[in-house]
Amino acid sequence: MDVFLQTLVAGVLKGGLYALIGIGMTLIMGVMGIINLAHGQMMMVAMYLTYVCFHYMGLDPYLVLLISMPCLFLLGVVIQKYTLNPLLKVESLLPENQVLMTVGIAMVLTEVARFIFSSNYLSAKTPYSDATFFVGNISFSVALTIAFGFSCVLTFLMFWFLLKTDMGRSIRAVAQDTEAASLMGVNAERIRNYTMGIGAALVAAAGTLLLPLYYLYPDLGGPFTRRAFIITILGGLGSTVGAILGGITLGLAEAFGATYIGMDFEEMVGLIIFVLVLLFLPGGFKRLTKV
Repeated sequence: MDVFLQTLVAGVLKGGLYALIGIGMTLIMGVMGIINLAHGQMMMVAMYLTYVCFHYMGLDPYLVLLISMPCLFLLGVVIQKYTLNPLLKVESLLPENQVLMTVGIAMVLTEVARFIFSSNYLSAKTPYSDATFFVGNISFSVALTIAFGFSCVLTFLMFWFLLKTDMGRSIRAVAQDTEAASLMGVNAERIRNYTMGIGAALVAAAGTLLLPLYYLYPDLGGPFTRRAFIITILGGLGSTVGAILGGITLGLAEAFGATYIGMDFEEMVGLIIFVLVLLFLPGGFKRLTKV
């Protein structure tokens, strides 16, 4: 029972961070109708930025949230404005070309990181990276627990922003019907720019929170893009509530797979669940949550 509870706790804590990654991609998917396959690479950029601030400026990784999120917001806006929006204006191009553009952006970000930092594994070891505390017989990683807390706060603020602010309402309007929103005076192009920026800022937060726990290398973005894609499908395309459930589901699947099957099969379990959802619940958790 202790092993089961320990695995459950680890899965939920990891799933909270995965949810933050998934919400960013889901938000972009809902507004623009494309899967951003550079999502994990944007997280990798934020992790390198956090590493530089930690290693050369002595800033705690959690303080770097105040730097990485605005910087990645600006990067997301620039990418959307100057690479993706021009494709939307060319009627002869297929929508799939926007997805291909994000693949190209992912490659560029990866190779630029490799050029600057090489392919060496880097880390940001802090006093709390390996620290744990116990509740009964269950151990909690201090870094992962703090990261989970930040994820919950950021997720709550994201929902408040979407529900209570004019910009949030505009984002939801464009996601529901771009043409109708434009007729009501919403600048759809500007909303797309901001949405990409917000999605990039959310995944930047996840990257910064993960750095004390993960080794950093240029190709790290690929596995997390895959995880974000799985979470988006699990949750249902465009569903932020579904993304939270999808992230926790993936976190639990990886944790239980690593404990009861083997560490080598950790990611395989998540992919199996992904295939099963496509087969038996094509709409993902969105069919259950309705939002």
